[in-house]
Amino acid sequence: MNRNFRYIVLLGLGLGFGFSACQKLDLPPTDRPTDATFWQQPSDAANVLATCYENLYNSEYFFFNEVLSDNAYNKSDVNGSNARNIAEGAYGTNQERITNEWSYHYSGIRKCNQLLGNIDKIPGLDAGLKARYQAEARALRAYQYFQLLTWYGDVPLITSEISVTEAAKVTRNPRAEVLDFVLKELDAAAADLPLNTAYATEDRGRFTKGAALAVKARVLLYESRWAEVAAITEQLLSGQVGSYSLFSSYAGVFSPNNEGNSEVILDLQYLFPSRTHSEQRFFIPRTEGKLISAIAPTQELVDSYVMANGKAITEAGSGYNEATPYVGRDPRFAATLVYDGYRWQRPDGSSILIRTFPGTGDNSVDRADASPTGYYSAKYFDPTADANLNSGLNLILIRYADVLLMHAEAKNELGQLSAGEWDRTIGALRRRAGFTDPGALAFPGGDRTSLQAVVRRERRTELAMEGLRIFDLRRWRTAQTALNGFAHGIKVGDPNVDNGYIRVDQRTFDPGRHYFWPVPQRERDINPSLSQNPGW
Repeated sequence: MNRNFRYIVLLGLGLGFGFSACQKLDLPPTDRPTDATFWQQPSDAANVLATCYENLYNSEYFFFNEVLSDNAYNKSDVNGSNARNIAEGAYGTNQERITNEWSYHYSGIRKCNQLLGNIDKIPGLDAGLKARYQAEARALRAYQYFQLLTWYGDVPLITSEISVTEAAKVTRNPRAEVLDFVLKELDAAAADLPLNTAYATEDRGRFTKGAALAVKARVLLYESRWAEVAAITEQLLSGQVGSYSLFSSYAGVFSPNNEGNSEVILDLQYLFPSRTHSEQRFFIPRTEGKLISAIAPTQELVDSYVMANGKAITEAGSGYNEATPYVGRDPRFAATLVYDGYRWQRPDGSSILIRTFPGTGDNSVDRADASPTGYYSAKYFDPTADANLNSGLNLILIRYADVLLMHAEAKNELGQLSAGEWDRTIGALRRRAGFTDPGALAFPGGDRTSLQAVVRRERRTELAMEGLRIFDLRRWRTAQTALNGFAHGIKVGDPNVDNGYIRVDQRTFDPGRHYFWPVPQRERDINPSLSQNPGW
C-alpha cells in the first residue's frame, strides 16, 4: 500500500462517534473542510477511506490481548490499558481498555458511515472504483462490529451518520441482529472486492475478496457454525478466492524482509517513520527493550508445545526431560519464545546469551523490570526499528495458517477430519515449521474429542503471541478453566508449591459475568438508553 493511501489524516472532519462534534451553524466554516465543501473530487473518497483503515485495529490491543489469556502475564498494572486487571477479574465499568475499545471501534464505524453516506456526491468518480471503495468500507465496518459483538454482546447498530442528539438516544441491538448484519455485509463486500492478485503493489493492504471471506470464516468459527466455516475455508484452500499459501519459513512470516508474503490475508499497515508501533519494547529481553517487561509468556504456554516427535510433554515416550526442558521441542518454540540459554541476535549482527534464572544477569526473573516468568518473546521483533524501538513492521490479522487451522477444526467438529484433511492442514503446518519425525507428521487418529485436543493445542502454538488465544478461550467456553488459578513462570520457586514453578499471578474468570465486557459507564452516562450486561 502506498504512502498516500496509508497515512493521510483528515483534520477537522469530526470523524469520532459523534459525542464531541460541533453543532451546526448557519454558515459553513471556511478554515476546514465540511460536507458542503469537501466531497468534490475522487481523491476525497480515497482520503476518507484511508482514515477508515487507520481504525482497522490497534497495535496495543493486538499485543496485549495475549495478557488477557493464559499465554502471557503483564507485570505492570498500567501498560496495555490496564490489561492485567482484566486478566485478574478485577475490573469494572470504567476500566480503561473496556472504555477505549468501545469508542475506538465506533470511531471507525463513523468514518465508514461517513464515506458510504457521502460518496454519491462526488462527481466524476469511476463507477468501478466507487463500487470497490464502498465494498472496502463495508468490510471495514463489518470488522468493527465483529469486534464489538465479540466483546460486548448486544451493541448499537448504526449504519448511517447520526447527530449528537441521535447518538445520545441509541439503544443496543440484539447480538444476533448485529451478527446477521456482519455476515451479510461481508458477503456483499466480497462480491465487489477484487482478488488479491488483481491489486497493484501500491494497493497492498486493502481488503480483498479473500480477506472479506476469511473474516467471515472467523466470525462463523466464533459461532461454531462448522459447516459454513468449512465451505469458506475450502474456497480459500482451493484458490477460488485468491492466491494464498504458507510462507517457506515460520519465523520469516513475521520478518520485515517478508512483508506482504504469500501467507498474509489481512494485516495492519505501518511505514517507518510515518506510522509506527512500539509495543515490542514490552516483550523482548529487558537488556534489549530497556523498559519493564509487560508481556511475559507463561509456563502454561511453554508447556503446550509438543516435542519434536509430536507427543505432548506429559505423554509416555515423548522424551521430555525436566532438566533440559527446551531441548527437542516443536521448532516453532524457539522461533516464538525466548528462554534461559537462548541466543538473541542483535540488529548490529552481534548476539547475547539470555539468562533468566535468578542471579544470572539483567534479564533474570529476580530483576525488578525483567520478565517475572523467565520468558520473553521473539515473534514480531523488528531489528530494523529505531533506537526507541519504534517499528514499521506490519501486524498480521489473518494469515493462511489460521485458515488451515479453522478448516481442520471445522472438519473435526463435523466428524470429517480424515488423514487427507490432516495432511493438507496441520500436517502442512508442521512440515513448514520444520518437523521431520514421522510421528509428528502422521495423522494421529482417534475420536472427535481426542482430535479436538490436538487441534486446539496446534492452534495455540502456531498462533502464539498473535493476540488470538483469548478469543478461542471465550468461544470454546473454557475461559473459566484456563483463566482461574495461578499463572506460572520457570521452575525456580518453592519445590513444595506447584512443583517449584513460580506463581506470578492469580487469575479470576467468572463465567456468569466475564464472557461479555460491561458497557462502559462513560457511554451510559452520556446515553442512559444503553442497557448493561448481566452481572455489571
